[in-house]
Amino acid sequence: MKPKSSEAEVSKETKLSPAPVPPAPEPAPAEQTPAISPQETPASVSGTAEELPVEPTAEPKPSAPAAGSPGEAGYGGPAAKATASSATYKPSGGGPRLPITDEFKAYSWYYMKQPKGYVPNFPNETRQYTDNMKALWVGTGKKVYLTIDTGGPMGDTELLVKSLKDNNAKANFFIAGYNVKKNPDFVRTLVADGHLVANHTMTHTDMNLQTDEQVIKEIQDYESLYREVTGKEIQPYFRFPYGRYNMHLLNLVSDMGYSSVFWSTAMKDWVPRANGAEDPYNDIMGNLHDGNIVLIHQGSPENIEALDRIIKGIRDAGYELALLTDIQPPGR
Repeated sequence: MKPKSSEAEVSKETKLSPAPVPPAPEPAPAEQTPAISPQETPASVSGTAEELPVEPTAEPKPSAPAAGSPGEAGYGGPAAKATASSATYKPSGGGPRLPITDEFKAYSWYYMKQPKGYVPNFPNETRQYTDNMKALWVGTGKKVYLTIDTGGPMGDTELLVKSLKDNNAKANFFIAGYNVKKNPDFVRTLVADGHLVANHTMTHTDMNLQTDEQVIKEIQDYESLYREVTGKEIQPYFRFPYGRYNMHLLNLVSDMGYSSVFWSTAMKDWVPRANGAEDPYNDIMGNLHDGNIVLIHQGSPENIEALDRIIKGIRDAGYELALLTDIQPPGR
């Protein structure tokens, strides 16, 4: 099991200083981006975050508490030493931390879009996160973290690699283990080019349907596969398949040394885009904000076609593309 990485630790008490605050904020708009992987989940999305069913690879089993897992225990205890990351955003509206009433309640990550240049609103459940739960969903400053998920088709890998290389741009990849097995040369190319490849589990299964033992095995098997393919140790960043998790799982993954990476921009890119490559470009440019963690899916041909223009547009808007490893804890 990997040791905990202090660089990935997060405090939920840190405010986002660089991002502008909209005057007289209105209630969050109905537009929300549900946490759905593209090609695996054909269900449509309305305007709300729905908990969509996932076809498990085995008989669904509820996540069971791990031995020694704190669960709700420890909430309200002595304040932890400040280890806030500079890329941590305090949910808009502030307010007191909320108690965890059901650590096994399933959540799907989403956000509520705000006008361009403003950080989105995020779910109230983020206020339940305890000090030992490491999670990222937005950063600060003039940086954009491009995260590329591959739980389905690989898409045009040659054009993807070329677009990044031609622009000297770095990206963060969350590739399911079965795709790593089938495409080891692609993964080795990404690592050699300086991109970050992080843990996205072996089977891309909704982890709410797995036991703790299955969850731990998924993550540890991915670590071993990454080491076998690249000869390196994996960086301590993790993304829940479909963005679905619960408080117990978030705590368990944190205890394994990982920071769970969510997002502040995403799009419905698992279906053909009506306006082709224009749509992903407009979706991203229309929601640019400080510390933007952007989720796109590699299997979308429109995303790959638009990638060169997206990178140039982000930079023209005054932002720098960054790796998650750039996120450092502040001085203590």
